[in-house]
Amino acid sequence: MKEILKEIEFLVKTLNRLEVIERAAILKEFMTFNKTNPIKSSPVLPESVIGAVFTSDRKSVLLIQRCDVPVWTLPGGGVELNESPEEAIVREIAEETGFTVQLQRLVGVYTPINKLAKHTHVYECIILKGSPSTSSETRAVQFFPLECLPKLIPPPYREWITDALLMAPPIYKALSSVTYFTLFKNFFLHPILVIRFLLARIGWTINS
Repeated sequence: MKEILKEIEFLVKTLNRLEVIERAAILKEFMTFNKTNPIKSSPVLPESVIGAVFTSDRKSVLLIQRCDVPVWTLPGGGVELNESPEEAIVREIAEETGFTVQLQRLVGVYTPINKLAKHTHVYECIILKGSPSTSSETRAVQFFPLECLPKLIPPPYREWITDALLMAPPIYKALSSVTYFTLFKNFFLHPILVIRFLLARIGWTINS
């Protein structure tokens, strides 16, 4: 019981540290933005992009296994300064998978409800050229049949895959599946993975 309480205490402290660091990062970005854009007064919130790449028959999807947190996810990452989300997803997929892609459509824009996620643009993309290759951020790159997806896919990636398959107009909704309750639940199921996730969120990556 003492060990469990220690683990919970560590998790809470890490969450508090995550919130402080993210607030500092947003403030720094806000100050930098206003120096170069004095007319603007709104801070630039952190954004990320995700890419759904299916086979031509739409029966398999491209996933990567991350190095920092060894789970399977859709490729993607953060939007860099002076970069559009459309440019970011093409760059991220090339860096993480070895594939050069073309945007096909916007699947949706997802708004976080807490500090565990970012404002995220999800795109469906098609491969133009390349072959699967790993990088400093990825352990493995592989297409998986939709009926045989890996078990270790954290939320909300399954939701994004489902939304991409709908072929509907762009979706705008909250990331309601990424919650602190889900984090605590997964902490007891996969404590090492959750700790690595939290460390990665505050900039302490373990790429091994």
